[in-house]
Amino acid sequence: MFVSAFDLFKIGLGPSSSHTVGPMRAALRFVHELAADGKLDLTERVGVDLYGSLALTGRGHGTDRAVLLGLSGDAPDRIDPDAVEAKVHRIRAQHSLRLDGRREIAFREQEDLRFRIDKALAFHSNGMRFTAHDATGAVLFRKIYFSVGGGFVVDEAEAQRTGPSTKTAHVPYAFASAAELLEHGNESKKRIPEMMRVNELTLRSPDQVRSGLLERWMIMNDSIERGMRHEGLLPGGLNVRRRAPGLVESLRARRARSEQSPTESIDWVSVYAIAVNEENAAGGRVVTAPTNGAAGIIPAVIRYYREFYSDSNEDGIVSFLLTAAAVGGLCKRNASLSGAEVGCQGEVGVACSMAAAGLAAVLGGSNEQIENAAEIGIEHHLGMSCDPVAGLVQIPCIERNAMGAVKAINAASLALRGDGTHRVALDAVIKTMYDTGRDMMAKYKETSLGGLAVNVVDC
Repeated sequence: MFVSAFDLFKIGLGPSSSHTVGPMRAALRFVHELAADGKLDLTERVGVDLYGSLALTGRGHGTDRAVLLGLSGDAPDRIDPDAVEAKVHRIRAQHSLRLDGRREIAFREQEDLRFRIDKALAFHSNGMRFTAHDATGAVLFRKIYFSVGGGFVVDEAEAQRTGPSTKTAHVPYAFASAAELLEHGNESKKRIPEMMRVNELTLRSPDQVRSGLLERWMIMNDSIERGMRHEGLLPGGLNVRRRAPGLVESLRARRARSEQSPTESIDWVSVYAIAVNEENAAGGRVVTAPTNGAAGIIPAVIRYYREFYSDSNEDGIVSFLLTAAAVGGLCKRNASLSGAEVGCQGEVGVACSMAAAGLAAVLGGSNEQIENAAEIGIEHHLGMSCDPVAGLVQIPCIERNAMGAVKAINAASLALRGDGTHRVALDAVIKTMYDTGRDMMAKYKETSLGGLAVNVVDC
């Protein structure tokens, strides 16, 4: 199975890919399948049950709002972030919503949207069940979906199949491991971004690949710029103040005074990552990279490449994203991108690994050096828990992106100073990450029942 860069880098809304983007896509998919089954016009009521991590931290992650919007026919990559508040307010004030934008039904959120904190579904912690009823209360249609990380959604039948649940494509350089990808490179004499581009061309035209990836970079960069401008408190009740604008002002003042600092480039990287994740925490537009909780790392490292390397260009950005997608696809296929499944090592850890590989590629690294950079990036996030305070993607998530971006640059630098040979293979680290996540106690996997979530006062 080939995991496309366009599957990994989704355009969506904050604050969470698994708890916001995924549930919105699942709700939208449900109403589309309801309509395809010819039962939309017979539906008088819809009930939604959220399980596991979605139930425990869903309110803080905006899952309730996402479900309302998805049922109304809104998609995370098309809805205007500035229109969300008004749409949700209307549904709640009128106790009704328009299914798929077409059929008005009563919807009393307190009764029809249930957070089942007492139960979890077997396949994945992020489970949800949608049920459509007719005027007599009889069940017309019922589906169970799972939000498995990075905005990916599978239904119950897809979850039971073996292998990953992503688009299938017969690609010239199919790979299920980093070892296979390196072997393809040795045989074809091509670098990883070149092989990924050839694979992407089985799904899209050359112009679509290039323009689509540059569009994602544009949205990433826009989220940096918005985050550096917007001030005030983040929503949710923790009263976390946005720091990016103040940090930017301080750095610009230092430049204006011609002050030299050995950490200047790293300081800017941290600001870029924080800016994106403050936008994400506020429910703004971001790109899953590969998740919303880790959405600041790849944009921050690309911006670092653009600003601190004189020979950087758009071709480099395309190569960066293609290389990062190769690593992200391996982690999705052989482990997980879900904090609810493997902890934050599957989010910030994977994003760091992807960014390290991308930077190593655009700085001229060999395939072996790229693989080494990815391995270093993820290895030093092994065991990282997901313990958001108050169920919000704010503490420690925002700062973790800054740290992950800096680690990615360090990982690429270390790899590029070697010859590509190293003792620990990327495949071994990905497997270790998955095994560690499976062994991790559930309270440390996006439930807000352990770690910082219980040791930091949330008021």
